[in-house]
Amino acid sequence: MERTLKRPEVLAPAGTLEKLKVAIDYGADAVYIGGDAYGLRTRAGNFSFDQMKTGVEYAHARHAKVYVAANIVAHEQDLPGAEDFFRNVQAQGVDAVIVSDPALIETCILSAPGLPVHLSTQASSCNWETLNFWQDEGLERVVLAREVGIEEIREMRKHTDIQIEAFIHGAMCIGYSGRCVLSNHMGLRDANRGGCAQNCRWKYDLFDLPQLGDKQSLLGTDDNGKPEAFSMSAVDMAMIEHIPDLIDAGVDSLKIEGRMKTEHYVSTVANVYSAAVDAYMRDPEHYQTDPAWVDELWKVAQRGMSTGFYYDTPDEQDELLGEQRKRPSYAFIGEVEHYDAATQTVTVQQRNNFGVGDHIEFYGPGFTHYAMTVEDLHDEDGEAIDRAPHAMQIVTFHCPHRVAPGDFLRGLKVRRHTLTHVKAS
Repeated sequence: MERTLKRPEVLAPAGTLEKLKVAIDYGADAVYIGGDAYGLRTRAGNFSFDQMKTGVEYAHARHAKVYVAANIVAHEQDLPGAEDFFRNVQAQGVDAVIVSDPALIETCILSAPGLPVHLSTQASSCNWETLNFWQDEGLERVVLAREVGIEEIREMRKHTDIQIEAFIHGAMCIGYSGRCVLSNHMGLRDANRGGCAQNCRWKYDLFDLPQLGDKQSLLGTDDNGKPEAFSMSAVDMAMIEHIPDLIDAGVDSLKIEGRMKTEHYVSTVANVYSAAVDAYMRDPEHYQTDPAWVDELWKVAQRGMSTGFYYDTPDEQDELLGEQRKRPSYAFIGEVEHYDAATQTVTVQQRNNFGVGDHIEFYGPGFTHYAMTVEDLHDEDGEAIDRAPHAMQIVTFHCPHRVAPGDFLRGLKVRRHTLTHVKAS
């Protein structure tokens, strides 16, 4: 039986209420957030119930959804209060919760009946039998383990009709499905309960054991004897060149990692994947990856980019093993507050230092872009200045192209890139 092509949602991270609004404005169909308990990002700007309600109202007014992550591995002391938590989440109008612990799943189903439950990637779902088990338990969606390949997803879709969500962009955890005890071991911060210190991102040295007494490093050290290279950190995932594979395989939700990332990251990545999905759904037969999408992702790239486990088992090319790869640097400059078309003057709230003579780029929802050189700059009093060095400073300057409130600005360096390492399907 021929399957009808279905548009997947673009699911973006939202660490704060402001990022929630940015993600939705820049094309996300849904966002996932954290509450004040039970989430795996305790250092993100998690939501109070009042903020949750505000975010839900903002999203629903724009036909978007909000999911709340409550995906810790619960210890006994974590369970008291879970009933009230899920009831309060449901009361704010949230569209679903993302849970991994069976006890919390059962608690949610019993205490907040009707609140959809999505199974977190932490549960390591890698086969269709597991997906059907969770569907029988009453779950609406499964977020697949990041170790699942594209052909495995195709096989899953043949045997189950539960919604499938898969990570398609962002940081990849060095631990299997994000389950790691390195942070707990080294700093008493339990990654499985929201306290990850990202120890795997540190620089570690490697020694040849027979030469350990001689302290001869296999990676090399700097003049101070410290390791020069990363030896464990994974590069980031980027599936931008494989949108047709994801949609054709039957993925219902394309998930972007990064609840602790900046507004610059959230807006850019949501914008890119929304544009790519829309382009494919408009004309699947003639769809091609736009090189501008890849270039755009490099403007917020933290490391290299890879397709992870989708097409093969990752190797050393998918790690920051050895010298860290060079990456472009684009500064997030500010946000447009107002544009006066009569005088061609833009008012900007500054976020990073910029000034006269700098090459900048405006970008906005719908993948709009405009590049220019700053030729003049004025402070709030209308006084001419050379630079805007103060965070959140309000400045104005001449901009011959119409821009809109909510558009962002970044420092621009003209440089083209291709993906560092993307395996072909």
